[in-house]
Amino acid sequence: MDSKNDQDVTLLNNRANLIESELEALFQVGKVLSRSLNLDETLEEVLKHLHHYAGMHYGVVTLRTDDGELSVNAVYAGDKQQPPKFRYRIGEGIIGSVMQLNKTIVVERAGDDPRFLDRLGLYERHLPFIGIPIHINQELVGVLAAQPCKNDRFLHERTRFMEMVAQLIAQSVRFSNEIAKERRDLTDERDRLRQTVRGQYSFDNIVGHSPTMQRVFEMVRQVAKWNTTVLIRGESGTGKELIANAIHYNSPRHTAAFIKVNCAALPENLLESELFGHEKGAFSGAINQHKGRFERADGGTLFLDEIGEISPTFQAKLLRVLQEGELERIGGTRTIKVDVRVIAATNVNLEDAVENNEFREDLYYRLNVMPIRLPPLRERIEDIPELAHFLITKIAKMQARKLELTDSAIRLLIRHDWPGNVRELENCLERAAIMCEGELIDRSIISMTGLEEKLTMPTTNNDSNNNALTKVDLNDESIDERERVIAALEQAGWVQAKAARLLNMTPRQIAYRIQTLNIKLRNI
Repeated sequence: MDSKNDQDVTLLNNRANLIESELEALFQVGKVLSRSLNLDETLEEVLKHLHHYAGMHYGVVTLRTDDGELSVNAVYAGDKQQPPKFRYRIGEGIIGSVMQLNKTIVVERAGDDPRFLDRLGLYERHLPFIGIPIHINQELVGVLAAQPCKNDRFLHERTRFMEMVAQLIAQSVRFSNEIAKERRDLTDERDRLRQTVRGQYSFDNIVGHSPTMQRVFEMVRQVAKWNTTVLIRGESGTGKELIANAIHYNSPRHTAAFIKVNCAALPENLLESELFGHEKGAFSGAINQHKGRFERADGGTLFLDEIGEISPTFQAKLLRVLQEGELERIGGTRTIKVDVRVIAATNVNLEDAVENNEFREDLYYRLNVMPIRLPPLRERIEDIPELAHFLITKIAKMQARKLELTDSAIRLLIRHDWPGNVRELENCLERAAIMCEGELIDRSIISMTGLEEKLTMPTTNNDSNNNALTKVDLNDESIDERERVIAALEQAGWVQAKAARLLNMTPRQIAYRIQTLNIKLRNI
């Protein structure tokens, strides 16, 4: 009787020790699973804790691949040599059978089961073997397997313990898969955006076939290949930022950041903080450390618009960064090295500013390594038709409608000198699109924008460029009568008698049509 009682006490003690070791193992496994995002390293650490705390040796985790096989993601070999990672086919060995049957398999002596292959070269044939399916939302995704360190009476409890571990592993696998999917989605989205942006700023999408613009495009193609500093000159609205984008997105730095700063939009103290950054507590309101735009553009490109507006004091600080490639945050003492390509732009005459001691000469030469001048729109009026069609297509897309420009509208557009350049042209066309109830924007709608009242470039037969653009076949029956009369008046320099001769009409006939067609005459 005493012997039986002793056995019962021993059994209870062993069971208590087993429960204690399994609880400790679960605690350690939970800590591992909560701190690491590298799945394979996490799983190997879990198997290591199962070995040391729960006596479950030579653990292995296999996960299902896209082609349906089982890939060995983690193995803990203990003192034995780490086996190479390989794959199991469904139904191959005990592990493959767990996957095929979708249920737990427990073998009291591994070597007695004909499915036992020991491809890992780790397991003891005389010891039990436990294989547990891993499920995520009822979906079978893998197998957890291990070998108890000895034959004992608690094989059922050991199996139950391993099933709990498999559930914990399943949550970690699910979390890892979700993160991997989000990363893939973000990477795909980033690549799509980069491709879209590169497409938007490719040389083929920059409009202009005039000789002056072709020379600009050739300079941009050449300078984009190198890391040299570029200074883009031109009036407001000529497209300096567009050219800066084209240089960056067609350069070797196109995968890195492209950071823009309008130097005229910020006071000097804020501009310094924005470009160079500041340390926590550097000034009132600096509650956190702030990386400047030079640091954020490291490896990429920094576009400094309106560079001619910065103060002489800030010019000296900027010169150091351009010369040495290093800076210090406001309130900091650590020198920070940066690798940044600088593209600057200005509509200021920097040569006059240097002459008047308003702009540092050494900074001017540092910026003016590769100057690119963008001509105003009045110097390339032959580009206006193509630009207008490009811009009206862009506006139509924004308004989700179809829009077209008539030839009479184009002829009116090219008679303006556009002091606001392309930006003014786009604004004019957007106003015309708003006032257009249909799909066709003609001269009358362009006139409603107020453009006709401020025309400054009348077309005459002596102007060869304008005449080439506005010359219309007056015998073309596809042109409506109003457009034909306007075209004749334009070609005749708004002399009614001359326009009448072009149309084979009498002066009285053309005067009647001018009145009935509501054509507004220009004083030339």
